[in-house]
Amino acid sequence: MDEDRVTETPHTTIIERRGGGGGMLIAVILLVALAIGAIYLFNQSKNDGIKTDAIQSAAKDVGEGAQKVGDAAQKAADKPAE
Repeated sequence: MDEDRVTETPHTTIIERRGGGGGMLIAVILLVALAIGAIYLFNQSKNDGIKTDAIQSAAKDVGEGAQKVGDAAQKAADKPAE
């Protein structure tokens, strides 16, 4: 809040302004909100990377399993019938 005090003398008018740290308070609140938003976005990006790595690992494991099944089928086909 701004508070003005006016003092009048016969030849001079003096205006003293007092107040407000309101602008500073708003700036601090915005800075804190910005920091929280940055942390949130950083964690989202990190989580997306972890999910991508997990999916790639699972796909690799499935590919290796399919290769083993294919090799086993090839060996079974190559064996002579008894």
